[in-house]
Formats: sequence, structure tokens, C-alpha cells
Amino acid sequence: MAVSVDLTKSLDKAYEDKALKEILDASPAALAGVTDKDAELLAEAFNFKTVRQLGANKVFAVAAALVAVENAG
Repeated sequence: MAVSVDLTKSLDKAYEDKALKEILDASPAALAGVTDKDAELLAEAFNFKTVRQLGANKVFAVAAALVAVENAG
């Protein structure tokens, strides 16, 4: 099943046309609103060096789920 998602507003302009694997393997700075300095701080504080590591983190997943529950109510 093919899935299409428009992430242009969620990604840095340089990553808008990249393949999913390339985005996931990129620095968190590939995400819109995350600067190179922010990415450095994420690496220093949490050892997140890729978008994949950031997205797979269980603490952030729990926080996102809590916000989703609040917004659903």
C-alpha cells in the first residue's frame, strides 16, 4: 500500500525532496524549527544524533501521547 504525506512545512527546505530513510538518518536540524545549535544540544544532552533517534525515544512518545489525549478530550 502506497502512502503519501506532505511534510514540506515540517522539514528544513533542504530535506523536502529527500527519501524517508535519508530524512530519518539526518540530524534533527532537518526538522523545521530545529537549528544546528539545537541539534548539537540534543546530541549533548540526550545523544540524539538523528531524526530516527529523536522520534524513537519513549519519553518523547509518552509526552506526545499525553498531549494527544488532552487534545482529544
